[in-house]
Amino acid sequence: MAESVIRAEGLGKTFRSGEQALTIFSGLTFQIRQGESVALVGESGAGKSTLLHILGALEKPTTGKVLFRGDPLASLSEAQLANYRNRDVGFVWQNCHLLPEFTAIENVALPLRIAGVAEDSGQKEAQTWLQRVGLAERIDHQSGELSGGEQQRVAIARALVCKPRLLLADEPTGNLDERTGEAVMKMLLELAGQEGLAILLATHNPTFAALCDRVFRFDHGRLRQSA
Repeated sequence: MAESVIRAEGLGKTFRSGEQALTIFSGLTFQIRQGESVALVGESGAGKSTLLHILGALEKPTTGKVLFRGDPLASLSEAQLANYRNRDVGFVWQNCHLLPEFTAIENVALPLRIAGVAEDSGQKEAQTWLQRVGLAERIDHQSGELSGGEQQRVAIARALVCKPRLLLADEPTGNLDERTGEAVMKMLLELAGQEGLAILLATHNPTFAALCDRVFRFDHGRLRQSA
């Protein structure tokens, strides 16, 4: 059986404002194994983005814990968490968050620079990933010179360049037209499959959700496995 990459145990998140408390979800327990893709569906405000943020160590849960390859994230130092976010997890958001003053290859190479990889090696690896997402001829273009679909392909290359174990994608095709979004989604899942990643994909699109191995649906603060 494949290794468990990410596991949630009794996970809950409550936001407080003065004496008011809003529980987004509670008691979430699940795992995603190496090479497995899981779609996360639910209405807006159900907690999909919040869950992704917690699994990616961008937020802390109110209750429960997250384990990455068996080790609890809560036991890691701030430096170790930064390394986890940079090396072990790939993020793809609806908004690409590309640096506009950087070229495509500079955007993709940025995580490697942060990780301390030599510039020449980082540029070479970034170029390889841009070739894999079909942008070999666009490596020296700035983000404003790229279409929406091309920008998201750059973002995908950037998410995968450090060879993470886990890919978290939050509505990655939400800003794209249907045809472009479908092409980008299929490419994302294909590349992640080739790399053997564990994937959690938040999406409103049932067609995209059906491309994944399993589907989790938020239902009144709980997760139900619907496929």
